[in-house]
Amino acid sequence: MLQVPVREHPQQASTKAVILVGGPSRGTRFRPLSLDVPKPLFEVAGHPIIHHCLKALAKVPDVREVILVGYYDETVFRDFIKDSVKEFPQFRIQYLREYTALGTAGGLYHFRDAILKGKPERCFVLNADVCCSFPLGEMLRLFEEKDAEAVILGTRVGNDAATNFGCIVSDSHTKRVLHYVEKPESHISNLINSGVYLFATECIFPAIRSAIKRRTMRPRLLSYPSSDNLESSFVAAGDDDESEKTEVLRLEQDILSDLADSNRFFVHETKDFWRQIKTAGSAVPANALYLQKAFQTQPEELTPPSATIVPPVYIHPTAEVDPTAKLGPNVSIGPRVVVGAGARVKDSIVLEDAEIRHDACVMHSIIGWSSRVGAWARVEGTPIPIGSHSTSIVKHGIKVQSITILGKECGVGDEVRVQNCVCLPFKELKRDVANEVIM
Repeated sequence: MLQVPVREHPQQASTKAVILVGGPSRGTRFRPLSLDVPKPLFEVAGHPIIHHCLKALAKVPDVREVILVGYYDETVFRDFIKDSVKEFPQFRIQYLREYTALGTAGGLYHFRDAILKGKPERCFVLNADVCCSFPLGEMLRLFEEKDAEAVILGTRVGNDAATNFGCIVSDSHTKRVLHYVEKPESHISNLINSGVYLFATECIFPAIRSAIKRRTMRPRLLSYPSSDNLESSFVAAGDDDESEKTEVLRLEQDILSDLADSNRFFVHETKDFWRQIKTAGSAVPANALYLQKAFQTQPEELTPPSATIVPPVYIHPTAEVDPTAKLGPNVSIGPRVVVGAGARVKDSIVLEDAEIRHDACVMHSIIGWSSRVGAWARVEGTPIPIGSHSTSIVKHGIKVQSITILGKECGVGDEVRVQNCVCLPFKELKRDVANEVIM
């Protein structure tokens, strides 16, 4: 268990927070970026993905303790936690490591003693791979107003995309959740689960315990597996010693539909931005959404608009950007990046120590750590509609990434054009390529 001591707080808060960070074996869709950095620590809009969760929790005065739960090695979050405790001194932050992947509900239940320490009345649970404005204060108000057992954050998506998510049927007047189905086969509702919850502690742990009991009494397939959660859909039968079993339990498949029967499960629908950060390419639209929000609320974090800066643009203080280079909108430039004269960067993330040489053009792309883009080169993806929740497109009958991604230490030669490609680390591109995964 990784823990950074901070000063004692005289009053024990009645609200805790848990951030579910997952683990290395699930990061395959975030490749090639997750080969070098765990997804929760990947920088979007100048900060690690989980930093945006902490920033939102810092606005809830009642939260004094944040627990990260996942199955990465303990050392992974050590430096992040040290830095975060300095930035958010009101929090005690610790990381609890699962011995194996237990699922979103299994991890909560496994560490229930740590979460219940100090007798908190309620607990925020945030999925780390969610990009949104985290309206936690509004969720807390709804929770108290309705004397709820659980509040889920919901958002509306297009009817065609809804079946890829957990779908919520609710009473539009009372906001009560009437029915919940994870990834239904047919259309149920376009109000979907946003991956942010507030639970009464006296309700959530008994609900998980009931799900475990049901599994042991009736060991069969409770949820039909989709391709990305085959291993977590099968029920592990075992003895009654709940704490010892390697139960994989998911809030989405195993718990939420039962809570809908309780009459005290409510949904707060956010009208603000929301999207998942599942694939590596999805970091680019998430980057744009966070930058646009920062430009509205805290523009001092961003580079002031000018003839060559089309806001919103984040430039790290250590980066060197030639005054004739044009950047933006929706661009993040990382530490020690060098951008040459006449370069054009738009809708992109440029990671630390990368170099974009003079007159190069980078659009709808992620330029990996220490990568080089040559003079007059073009590295570009394809713009996708703002409301789209997919980052793949079909080109010449082949499904490809709409975002071009260069992994760590890749090189693009002078005057070379790279379009809609994913390039694994340490590759040199000396000729034009399009619609390929470059191994």
